[in-house]
Amino acid sequence: MYNEINLLTKALNASWKRNEVIANNIANVNTPNFKKSDVQFENVLKEYLDGKKISGVTTHQNHIPIGMKSIDEVSHKVVKKEHFSTRRDKNNVDIDVEMAEMAKNSITFNTLSTQLNNHFQRLKIAINEGKR
Repeated sequence: MYNEINLLTKALNASWKRNEVIANNIANVNTPNFKKSDVQFENVLKEYLDGKKISGVTTHQNHIPIGMKSIDEVSHKVVKKEHFSTRRDKNNVDIDVEMAEMAKNSITFNTLSTQLNNHFQRLKIAINEGKR
């Protein structure tokens, strides 16, 4: 029950951060040498769910943890896209791409918040024994 709430909360946090990163990219569209950033969450979650990341077992408190053991450790990452430039001033922000990403992210955020709200509504109905 709480895993779904935690996962939706993590996805909402990633979407919120993605909105901030996209807004920063748009704000710096004309800044020379600026390199855009991106938020990675979906691929990190997919790797965890597919079990592609190796996780180690720690038998001592001084052992370094390897990989992700639970869904609680899944989190978004902000990465800078420095390997290419699309303009002569070495800026790699494309305003059309960023605006499309902003629209896509808005839809994602609204969908996730609706799902989380619906989940809480179902819990409320269950707590109230089916009475609204």
